[in-house]
Amino acid sequence: MLRCLAIDDEPLALELLEDNISKVPYMQLVAKCSNPIEAMKVLQEQAVDLIFLDIQMPGLTGLQFLQSLTQKPMAILVTAYEKYALEGYNLDVVDYLVKPVSLERFIRACNKAWELFQLRNKTTTATAGNPGYIFVNVDYSLLKVIVSDITWIEGLKDYIKINLKSSSKPVITRMSMKSMEEELPASDFIRIHKSFIVSKEHITAVRKSSVFIGNMELPISDNYRDAIGNLTGKAG
Repeated sequence: MLRCLAIDDEPLALELLEDNISKVPYMQLVAKCSNPIEAMKVLQEQAVDLIFLDIQMPGLTGLQFLQSLTQKPMAILVTAYEKYALEGYNLDVVDYLVKPVSLERFIRACNKAWELFQLRNKTTTATAGNPGYIFVNVDYSLLKVIVSDITWIEGLKDYIKINLKSSSKPVITRMSMKSMEEELPASDFIRIHKSFIVSKEHITAVRKSSVFIGNMELPISDNYRDAIGNLTGKAG
């Protein structure tokens, strides 16, 4: 569970942050503050894994607040201004969200933080045998998908279709292929086409222009042929 702190001087923005956090199953809001000074007191009294932080606030800005911390929790900046993005990333923030923030974009940022949290606590697949999972939006709910259960993913314009080993019925969610590719561990998945991502573990055969997942044949596009060659050790 990620213990979160929300900081924003705008009451409505703070309420929206609280509502969005409540929709993410692996997150717990431990406190919300209207300024960084209040937040400092919370950090002294409670364990916090992740801060959602506005930048433009009276007195101490969000960036100044981050710089003042000797032991920094992970941070996601949520601001109305794009111009501070570079400075934010120089402070090693997990993500930079520009208001208004869609729920999908918010969840993507949360998933990044959750992945980093797992890495830091050595609970990922490679270090602790945890199969790993992601959450995707399906019918106004967040559906948990076990990463090791994914066989291949197909892009369908504004949607993606996630095919699972354990079910004949795919999971369909409104999300881009690029976003999904960022969510999946590169060590376990490979992009073979603008419309297809496949699980390396579930590849059963490779031809010059296609990959097989069981009896399903999926095309390899020219742009991704080298990646497949590197995977099979038959590059060139």
